Amino acid sequence: MIACIFENGTKTSLRHVTVNVIIVKDNQVLLGKRGSFNGRKILEAGKWGLIGGFFERNENLIQAVKREAMEESGWEIDALQLFRINDNPDRPHEDRQNVDIIFIARIVKKVKNSDEEVTELKWFDLDNLPPKKLIAFDHADNLELYKKYWKQNFPLPLFG
Repeated sequence: MIACIFENGTKTSLRHVTVNVIIVKDNQVLLGKRGSFNGRKILEAGKWGLIGGFFERNENLIQAVKREAMEESGWEIDALQLFRINDNPDRPHEDRQNVDIIFIARIVKKVKNSDEEVTELKWFDLDNLPPKKLIAFDHADNLELYKKYWKQNFPLPLFG
């Protein structure tokens, strides 16, 4: 949570905004094994997760998701499609209440290696994803929703 004091002196706690991207190629998705940041293990380190992270000041949604994809995977992405806005205040394994904006994107080209936040990148077939207990936060739920979307092609975005 972010503690804030407004101009009128009112104090409150606000939720963080994060972006994640389901990077696809054929019927595979790219997942990253969570590592460290500035030499310290990040939350859910060692588990597989979607590529993404926190919004930075002065960037919009598209800039944020493309930056996170480049930092954590080294892939340039395009064809972004808004998939889901996950505003569940009780998301599992969170240390703060994040609102997560999730996109679908396709790969363009590999530009560089991933940063330290990801120790390993791997393409997974949609029918052969890691077990849920090895996937960070609620990213397994997003992957299950994506599998349904891939088969049924229902209207997007999803809310909640």
